[in-house]
Amino acid sequence: MKEQKTGRIGIMGGTFDPIHNAHIMLAEYAFREYQLDEVWFMPNGNPPHKQSQKGRTDAGVRAEMVRLAIAGKNSFRLEEYEVHRKEISYSYETMEHFREIYPEHHFYFIIGADSLFSIENWVHPERLLTACTILAACRAGVNHYDIMEEKIIELNQKFQSDIRLLITPVMGTASQDIRQRCKDRQSIAEDVPKAVEEYIIRHHLYQN
Repeated sequence: MKEQKTGRIGIMGGTFDPIHNAHIMLAEYAFREYQLDEVWFMPNGNPPHKQSQKGRTDAGVRAEMVRLAIAGKNSFRLEEYEVHRKEISYSYETMEHFREIYPEHHFYFIIGADSLFSIENWVHPERLLTACTILAACRAGVNHYDIMEEKIIELNQKFQSDIRLLITPVMGTASQDIRQRCKDRQSIAEDVPKAVEEYIIRHHLYQN
């Protein structure tokens, strides 16, 4: 990307252990709905909500699976900022950092419905919510649209923030389920990109 040009950038953070098709689909919905220029997939290196390292796949391995999953998608990129940090990564710090080094861009931080209702308990939510636009994913038929709308109005008034709904269909399974199926030697072909499936099989991931 030519940094001198203004861009609308979506940020997809997550453990991505492993990345799966629902992650890709969510990014695609955000990309289309909000006419983004790029979506940056940002694996967590040391997230505050998962401080125990036990059982977590190495950050470099998770980043490589993201790289494989989005290969060939010109509007998606791997962002390794948090992977390389030794300190705990807080979302407000990351987004303030991006805003400082990319002042020409506007950032859209993509979260799930659960995160919308817990975001006030995050570290310095007031700083995160003023550093970017928040896109809160609402899964049709699963999440309650009206309840999410009410929460968004409440938060926007409280923090003078810009939180918006992102309506999506019900999306696949969770990373935890995929890890369990790998452990049970069951197929994950329908849940992850083929290159990710091959990488997991080749490196015998999630089998212990």
